[in-house]
Amino acid sequence: MSESDQSDKYEKEVVSVTKHGQATIPKRFREKLGIDAPGKVVFRETEDGEVIVEHVRSPSEMRGFAARNAATTDTPATRMLREKREDDRDERDARLSGPE
Repeated sequence: MSESDQSDKYEKEVVSVTKHGQATIPKRFREKLGIDAPGKVVFRETEDGEVIVEHVRSPSEMRGFAARNAATTDTPATRMLREKREDDRDERDARLSGPE
């Protein structure tokens, strides 16, 4: 199978690129990737030289992700710092009081 025969089995669409390097992502691809306007995508090149376009999640989408996974998060940094300060204070006090 030739390279052009092989590429015909994938969805494709020709788009124009402006002098500023802007191109419009066709609606069917935006819908397929879940891209809303305004939105962001990332262009990633594979080792084979293919360019992949991926949807970048918005902060509000990530906020929902974090809330769903709150039960699996680690100890909050403020609590860890507070505990570390208390341990350091206890160690310092023990050294300063010396042997009785």
